[in-house]
Amino acid sequence: MSNIPATEFKAKCLELMDRVAERRETFVITKRGKPVAKLVPVERKSKDSIFGWLRGKGSITGDIMSPALASEAWETLKEWDELNAPGKRRKANRKPKTRESPEKRR
Repeated sequence: MSNIPATEFKAKCLELMDRVAERRETFVITKRGKPVAKLVPVERKSKDSIFGWLRGKGSITGDIMSPALASEAWETLKEWDELNAPGKRRKANRKPKTRESPEKRR
């Protein structure tokens, strides 16, 4: 920590601010030999790691090993995916084909 008179600080203000920022130096500014101000580096915020920032924020409740859906639901989703696969989509203006009743076929 260095003492510097106010007149010298006024003349070298930008240079001193650069030294504080780069070298983390501290200056006490004096007026007629008495301290009136202090030039200190800004506290640097620590960069928190992205890894583990949610550690301890959640908890496991219930069974995490069983499937989320019953097997029937998975089959339904599979059928839905097959029906809506690219190239199998119906055009919006076309009517879906309807099955004929067994009586009409005869």
